[in-house]
Amino acid sequence: MFRRTFWFTTGVAAGVWATTKVNRKLKQLTPESLAATAANKAIEAGHRLKDRAVGFALDVRDNMAQREEELGEALGINTDPELPAPRRYAAIENRTNPKYVDRTTYSNNRNEDH
Repeated sequence: MFRRTFWFTTGVAAGVWATTKVNRKLKQLTPESLAATAANKAIEAGHRLKDRAVGFALDVRDNMAQREEELGEALGINTDPELPAPRRYAAIENRTNPKYVDRTTYSNNRNEDH
């Protein structure tokens, strides 16, 4: 009697386990699940590609700066040129400039009767 109970319980456990596995696999194969999986993998691939591109760009920038220094030293060019002084603007407008001359005595209306 004990043997039968043991094998019955083992069979039920194996059936539950197999049913659970099959149901999980079926859920993974639904169109919605496949679309979500594909989207997640595409996003991950995009992140990996972006990280590689950023790393490549940083390497290119570093190597470019290094090469510019080498060329500057070889050609005797000053690699740290001085910037020109910033322009200064007058704080008060120059009212003698023709742009600011009072033109109220002259009429620009061509349709006016003379």
